Amino acid sequence: EEKRICGLNLNKLPRSLQLILCVVAVFSVYLIHSYCQEWIFRTNMKKYGLFVTLVQFGFYTIFGFIEKISTEMEERRVPLKTYAGIAMLTIGTIAFSNTSLGYLNYPTQIMFKSSKLIPVMIGGILIQGKTFSIIDFISCLLMTIGLITFTLTDQKVSPNFDPTGIVLISLALCSDAAIGNIQEVTFKKHKSSNAELVLYSFGIGFLILLLVNSMVGDVFKAVIVLKSNINIIFALFLFSFTGYIGILFVLHLVRTFGALLAVTVTTCRKAVSMVLSFVFFAKPFSIMYVWGGLLVLVGISVNIYSKNKSKVDELVSKVLKRIRESEPEKSKTFRQIS
Repeated sequence: EEKRICGLNLNKLPRSLQLILCVVAVFSVYLIHSYCQEWIFRTNMKKYGLFVTLVQFGFYTIFGFIEKISTEMEERRVPLKTYAGIAMLTIGTIAFSNTSLGYLNYPTQIMFKSSKLIPVMIGGILIQGKTFSIIDFISCLLMTIGLITFTLTDQKVSPNFDPTGIVLISLALCSDAAIGNIQEVTFKKHKSSNAELVLYSFGIGFLILLLVNSMVGDVFKAVIVLKSNINIIFALFLFSFTGYIGILFVLHLVRTFGALLAVTVTTCRKAVSMVLSFVFFAKPFSIMYVWGGLLVLVGISVNIYSKNKSKVDELVSKVLKRIRESEPEKSKTFRQIS
């Protein structure tokens, strides 16, 4: 199946080159995305998280429309009422997440977003009746302890800590957990494409957000802020564009190399984004951030292993076999040199 990203047909490239390109692209675009997001919410736009979400939805709708008409012309497969429900949950996920940055340090937000397993497990049990292994619950416990450590440290060292941010990002995660389960059911039932999902869910969401922003008066206030700092407009576009392109490369990673590699790459990317946040933007630091982050990282690693146990065991077995096979050759070479 031909799959183009920004006009480039990745399937024509060797798999090794596809992997390198996708990894470099994911790190590059998401690091720019993260930088733009934190920069935007350090300006006067931090008061207007709903408006930032409106602009983001608008750009995503445009990008989704361009992708759909350039790759497929088939009719819509999913009922509009289903997309309306997905749109509402998508608004909850992104709007609460964006707005939380007006109250939280960016690294704290990343920690919470990286711990999506917690509400996903709850949503999976309630919505789909899924069962989880003891390893999943251990992973969930590690993430929870890590989040508590990170949050208490943030409360102690950050002069701008506001518990409102914790509430907002928690609501975002709950919405994200629900939307993930509902999207999974929708894909299985209707076999819809990613382009269709993006176009209709973000398009309907844009209309809803436009109405909400107009009612609360954020549009006019935010436009005044944009006029006072033209750089924010460019940052909003770059923030939206890199986010959308990043999604495409992550989906290609999943489709071509599997979820294990994709999750590993995105987790490493989030870790780098968190470190660079401390480098590029001045903020208080404590060693407890490191311990809390490590607990969350271990929890994520345990979860990755739980979902891909056979693949990980097979990979480790191959690596150990190669090491054992290379040892006699090294010994033989050493004796010849001696």
